[in-house]
Formats: sequence, C-alpha cells, structure tokens
Amino acid sequence: MSVAERVRAVRDRGLLSDTDFDLLSAGRATLDLQAADKMIENVIGVLGIPVGLGLNFLINGREYVVPMAVEEPSIVAAISATAKLARASGGFTSSSTAPVLIGQIQVLELPDLPRARAAVLEHKQDILDLANSFHPRMVARGGGAVDVEVHSYPLRSLPGEMLVVHLLVDTRDAMGANLVNGMCEGVASLVEQLTEGKVFLRILSNLADRALARAEVTLPVAHLAGRGYAGERVRDGVIIAADFAHADPYRAATHNKGIMNGVDAVALATGNDWRAIEAGAHAYAARHGRYGSLTEWWKDDAGNLRGSIEMPMKVGIVGGPLESNPGVAMNLRLLGVKTATELAEVMAAVGLAQNFAALRALATDGIQAGHMTLHARSVVKAAGAPAEHFNEVLERVLQSGEIKVWKAQQILADVRESAPADQPPGLHRLPEAGVGVGFGKIILLGEHAVVHGRHAIGFPVPLTVRAVVEDGDRGVELLIPRWGVEYQLAKPPEQRRSFEQAAGIILDRLGLASRTMRIEVFPDVPRSMGLGGSAALAVAIVRALDLHFRLGLSDAEVNALAYLSEENAHGQPSGIDNTLATYGKPLVYRRGTPPLVELLNVPVPLSIVVGMTKNEGLTARTVANVAEARQRNPRLYEKIFDDIDGLVLQAVSAIQDNDVMTLGDLMNINQGLLNALQVSTPELERLINLARDAGAAGAKLTGGGGGGAMLALCSSATVTADVQQAIERQGFRTLVIAAGNVP
Repeated sequence: MSVAERVRAVRDRGLLSDTDFDLLSAGRATLDLQAADKMIENVIGVLGIPVGLGLNFLINGREYVVPMAVEEPSIVAAISATAKLARASGGFTSSSTAPVLIGQIQVLELPDLPRARAAVLEHKQDILDLANSFHPRMVARGGGAVDVEVHSYPLRSLPGEMLVVHLLVDTRDAMGANLVNGMCEGVASLVEQLTEGKVFLRILSNLADRALARAEVTLPVAHLAGRGYAGERVRDGVIIAADFAHADPYRAATHNKGIMNGVDAVALATGNDWRAIEAGAHAYAARHGRYGSLTEWWKDDAGNLRGSIEMPMKVGIVGGPLESNPGVAMNLRLLGVKTATELAEVMAAVGLAQNFAALRALATDGIQAGHMTLHARSVVKAAGAPAEHFNEVLERVLQSGEIKVWKAQQILADVRESAPADQPPGLHRLPEAGVGVGFGKIILLGEHAVVHGRHAIGFPVPLTVRAVVEDGDRGVELLIPRWGVEYQLAKPPEQRRSFEQAAGIILDRLGLASRTMRIEVFPDVPRSMGLGGSAALAVAIVRALDLHFRLGLSDAEVNALAYLSEENAHGQPSGIDNTLATYGKPLVYRRGTPPLVELLNVPVPLSIVVGMTKNEGLTARTVANVAEARQRNPRLYEKIFDDIDGLVLQAVSAIQDNDVMTLGDLMNINQGLLNALQVSTPELERLINLARDAGAAGAKLTGGGGGGAMLALCSSATVTADVQQAIERQGFRTLVIAAGNVP
C-alpha cells in the first residue's frame, strides 16, 4: 500500500479518529516548530523519524497495533512477522509489577552510621507521609511513596561511608521522574535531621528494578519451519544463539541491542524516555556482576520453543512531555493502552518478539538477507529519488548488488525525467497565542480575619503565573509542567476533581468547556506557600482565554471569574488573593458585598524578606479549622478578629508615615494572634525567630499558614542581607521584595 492507503486502512478499521486521519493525511501529525521551541533550548528545527506499525500482536488475548518510531530498516517488518507467528499459538502473555521508581538520597558526614540507619527506619512512616504531602493527587490515584530502604557504601575518595536512603514511589500512569526528584528534595531536610548528616545527591535511579515487565511466548516447531529450514533446526539455532549471549558479554551487548530495537521504537513513538529505559535495561542485565542476556530461550517437554523476557520498564502515558507532541498523543490513542503498566507489558512483548526475529535470522539466512531490500529503500531515498521514479530506481539498485548512495544517484540520472522532486510538507503552525499574567502576593497583616469581614493589607510580589492558550484537538487540556499537573477539563462538573473544578468553572462560565484547546501554565509562584499561586493561576488562565478567544473581559470580570475559581479551590476565600492577582497593586481590602478595595499609598517601598518553609500550607484546611473554632467560641474569636483588624488599620498609618519600627511591632503582635488561631507551625516559628534575631523589625507568617511562608520587615539594606543570610544558612529559600513597587 501507499502511505495514503495505509492511513486510510487504519482509519477504516477504527484505529484512527477522523481528526487523526486528517492530521496524517495533511502531514501535520508531528511536532511543530513553535511547540518544539517550548520544549528545549536553542531550537532551530524539528527532526523527523519514520513511524511504522507493528502488526499482528496478540498480547494477553487482546489485539494491538503497535506504533514504532525507528529509522533502522527491517525492524518493523521482522517484528510483525514474529507477532504473526506467535499469534497462531495464542500470542504473548505479559505481566508487570507495580510502577515503582526509586529515588536516592545520599547522606555524608555521619557521626554514627548505625544510629543513622536505625533512625531512618524508625521514622519510615514520617518520611513517607512528608513525601506524599508534596503530591496528594498521586496518592489519591493509588500511588505515592510506598516504602523506604537504607543502604550504606564505603566512599572511594574520602574516608568513611555514605548512607543511601531509597524512597520507593508508585507513580501510577506518569513516568514520574520529576515527581520522584521533587519528593527526594522535599524529604531531604527530614533525612538530615534524623541522620545528623549532610544530604548531597537527591535524584531518582533509572535502574527501575521495582517496575519490571515480563513477557512469554510459545512457538510450536511446526510453525518455525520455512525458507528451506526444518522447524527443529530453527528452534535449536535460536537456543544456541541465546546460549552464546548468556556466555559472552560481547555477544550479549548486541543481543540486548536487538531487544532494544523494538522497545526503544515503541518508547520513542509514545513519548517515553528511551534513554532511561536503556540505562535501566543494561544495568539490570549486569545485576549479577556480569553482563548477560535479558531473554531466555529453551525447549519445553513438548519440543516447543519457549521464550521469556524480564526487564525494568518504567513508562508513562500521561504528562506534559508525552502530550506536547501531537504525534505522540495520536500514537497513544492508536495503541489504545489504558495504563502505564499495560504499555510496559506491550513493550516487553515487543522486545521479546524483536529478539526472536534477530535470533531466527542469525540462525538461518543471516541478518543481511532480510535487511537488504529495506536498506536499499533508505539508500534510494537518500539519493533523492522522487516518488514517480522511486520503485524503478530501487529495483535497479537491487539488481546491481551495489547498495550505495552513489550507485542510486547514478541510476537515477539514467531514468530521471524532468518532473520536480518531492516537496516536503510545510510546517503546521498554530496561531500565535496571547500570554495571560496573574500576580503573586503577600498579606502583610490581616490574614484569616479578612475571611470574617475585617481589613487586610496586601502587596503584589515580583512573581507571576503566565498562561498560554493554543488550539488543540483533544478537548480541553491543562498542563502545568513545573507543578507536575496534567488534566483533561472537558468533562461534566460532577466528574472533575478539586483542582479540575477550580479551572473548569472558568470554562463553564465563559461557555468554552466544549471547545478544544490546550492551556499551558508557567508559574513562578511556588505552590502552596501562601503567596497566592492558585489565584494567580486562575487570573492567568482567564486572561489567556480572553486574549485567545477575544472575549473583551474587563478587569472586574477577570477578578470575578478568578474568585469563583478560588471558591472551588479554598471553599471560603476572602477575595483578596484574586484581587491582588488581577490588579497587581498594593491595597487595603475588606470582604463584603461589594468588597472594599482601596489602593494603598506607599511613599517608601518596604524591604521584606520572604522565607519559605519546606512544607506546603493547605489554605482550605486552615481556613476551615479557624471557621470551626469560631463556631465553637464565637465571642472569643470575634474579639481576636477585631484585634487583628485594629492592627491592620494602625499599620496603614505606619506605612504612610514610613514608620518601619512601629509597623514591625504591629506585625509581631499580629503573629501572636495568628498563633492563637493555631495556624502557625514550629517551622514557621523557627524562621520568624531567625529573622528577628538577625535584626528584622517584625516577622510573621503570610497567607493561610499551616506551612508555607513568612515575612520579615527590614529597616535597612544591611538588615535585609543579614536576615536573608540567617534564613538561607539553615537551608531555607528566600525572596527579597521591595513591597510597594508595582512588579
């Protein structure tokens, strides 16, 4: 078949949607240059690679057509032939373990290694709980950190030993590298505290030997006969070739390369990290101290040829890197796998099939006989033969026996007519999209009281969330790569999860839920730090939608939509976060109908150091806890809210008078009242005390509390530097703000 006929045939069999068919027919089912420029640095173009279909696969009783991206001839044909052979005897059976990745945390400078090891194991659950707090959605999907292991090794370059803590993480349908790295970073401080050592490396291992995929196949001797070879001869030849790979690492390297010809082609077609899979496979092949084969081939009691494979296979089917390429997304739809483990099982069967094809060729005609025609096609293509002359040139090249580019060019010159050569299809470019921006924020005084109708003072910060909307073809996709978020929003509201509801309500209110689009969000604001990340995200998305669809929204309409999103995210928002995110100016705010919003005159910008804890603050939880406490004892809590309100109003005067010391005192008293509301934490108190000891005029938490960030008001550049240094020396992140300047 021609390419067009193949595409039509796959569509007619229900494996391609009409949209995919149109993309393939127009040559647009590939990565466009605009998207490529967002993926890596210094982009100048996009490299194409052929995508073929591995046919005839029957795996665990289910039919598969397997997309394979590979440039080497004969791989797709050989694997399809093997799958057809296996199909006649029931196909492949595959299985897999849970999709667990290992994160490694290296600890040095240990005063007592046995005590450190015991402390880590004793506090295993604390480490797991902390790790899982960074990715609650993964836990909700049945994944997350599941175990902790401890290993120790001697140091080669320094005296002593290192302790290596393994964090085992079930990443479900995501590849999970960034997720695991983030968890390792997140628990590092706790590991240091437990071991009294110094954490150095914190990174995943690509030896994913807890995420194993296995496949088996049985091939009757009668089915192996052909090309002048008896079935027994083929069976025994495959077994002998496999024995060679078990005995000799030089042969094993090429043997396993043949396996990876199939595995890597599927990994590349489905957007998975084939380099990580390669590294894990080869490390696993050497796990016994000598490099060997990843497959086994033997004769069973009935005389059949039996084969099996076992190898690490950590792959994913969701996430920004997979879905940023339209060709990858289409390939995943075509393959039809529902989970990452199912994809791993398919890839194991493909690896086993490819291994058999190579061994059978070696044991019979040799690799080159089956390779020649496909290699010749590549040569003729490289010679620049146009479509109308391609087959004629190919035949004459094969007849000549000189499978060389120069020979193909010579033959082409003999038969070429004056018709123009092929013109590659032009790059498909999406329309240029506008960028929506939402501002992060700090609450100087008044958090929690502002939820209950009192005043608060807020400042924007030089951190933003930026959002871009592009046309898409898969409903509504929301991607936040930095936060590890990937959602499909085009679903009924009752089926959306919490974060999906917060973003989805915007689409519902704008009447865009049925449109196809891709929303990519790039946040500078750290998540769940009390710096207004969710509100800034909502504003950025609304503004990006406004720009892309030319909705003509006013700032007030943007703010109102962001408030609806905040309502879904936090339950009882005051409205100050979305207002600051929308307008990006210092203001005094009081909740009401309508709310009071007054721009704040700041004659001299305030020097503020923001110190960030290593624990996320859950605003919805702390707001709900304070509201419940108020219901139990309304008179007491209303008095606390009134006291905070009084501090805020005094602070307005102090800001306008540039009275930094009085403002600092007011912040300190506000922190005491927030502590009485039980929204502070020991880690926040530690940062606050560090700042005060270093000379800050005042220090308090900011935002919802329960973790997150704190503020330190400084009276001079010297004090600012001292406070920043004091906090960073303890391993915490900081941000210095000149509050009052418009970002």
